[in-house]
Amino acid sequence: MPGLSVILLIVLVVVVVLMLAATLKIIRQQHVSLVERLGKFRRALEPGPHLVIPFFDQIRYTLDMREQVIPFPPQGVITEDNLMVSIDSVIYYQVVDPRRAAYEAQDYRAAIEQLTMTTLRNIIGGMDLEAALTSREEINQRLRMVLDEATGKWGIKVNRVELRAIEPPPTIRDAMEKGARAERDKRAQILRAEGERQAMILSAGGDREAAILRAQGDREAQVLRAQAERQAQMLRAEGEAQAISTVFSAIHAAEPDQALLAYEYMQMMPKLAQGDANKVWIVPSELNDALKGLGQVSGEPEVRDYLSHAVRKFAAPEKVDVHAEIQAHAESEQRRTNATVERAIADAKTLEAGRLPSRSTGETPAIGQAEPSAQPEPAEQPDLEVEK
Repeated sequence: MPGLSVILLIVLVVVVVLMLAATLKIIRQQHVSLVERLGKFRRALEPGPHLVIPFFDQIRYTLDMREQVIPFPPQGVITEDNLMVSIDSVIYYQVVDPRRAAYEAQDYRAAIEQLTMTTLRNIIGGMDLEAALTSREEINQRLRMVLDEATGKWGIKVNRVELRAIEPPPTIRDAMEKGARAERDKRAQILRAEGERQAMILSAGGDREAAILRAQGDREAQVLRAQAERQAQMLRAEGEAQAISTVFSAIHAAEPDQALLAYEYMQMMPKLAQGDANKVWIVPSELNDALKGLGQVSGEPEVRDYLSHAVRKFAAPEKVDVHAEIQAHAESEQRRTNATVERAIADAKTLEAGRLPSRSTGETPAIGQAEPSAQPEPAEQPDLEVEK
């Protein structure tokens, strides 16, 4: 019958398709499938298409060869000082031998979790709370070594173990926060006191340097005032000497007689009478006799020859170049000022260099014990001599 033949043909096609589907197996990338033949391991199928014998070969396990992450929920662990802490961890592992991972452990994920919990209890149980909080890297290394050694026979390699959080009890956390706050306050007070001490030391050093500079300035000012007074007296003496010389030469060169002297004497009388203290002025009766005698003496030939000879012998003193002396003194003062500035800069550098080692070692000189510095020697004052 035609209908029966068509049905048989369809059934045959379906059976062939099923046989092909059971024979052809496609494995995804980074996956490995384990084939068992009649209940016994036959081979491992790598990524790609593979042919198996239907009804005899069966894919029992398909393992992911990529690195996997297992986060563990927080678990309570007791430290050496009998405090309960909550630890949250995560493990990074990778299957390197799919056959051993499938047949050596019934459930390697559960086995890794239990092994991690017990190992953490052993490691944290040998530490106090402070060590557990500050030795996270050490705990990670020890935990990874134990897990890697235990899971090596399962065909699994533990690449990394991380403790995400270690939470102490709330009361202990509050006490730790108070202790940390007290320690920070203590350090702040110490730093503040150290800063005030350094400020007082620097202020004392500055006052000392300022007093030294003021004393040097006063000394130099007194020296300059004395030199200025000396130069002024020299100028006044030189002017008076030149004036006297000029007047003396003019008088004797003019050959004065008795009438001229009497006239000059009369011209000076009003000046002698000037002044608030001159209430009464008496003209002596011997004034005419004195003028007459002075005129007679000045008219003698011997006196006139003596005066002419004295005028020829008279020589005015050499003039003093006061401007050159002032210029030389200004240049000397400039050189001394530059030397003083250089010494002050050198003293400051020496003082700063002396403080740097004490800062690095945490030792500073006590207040009142200033660092030794070279006392600047007073600069020699130039002895200005006037050429006479």
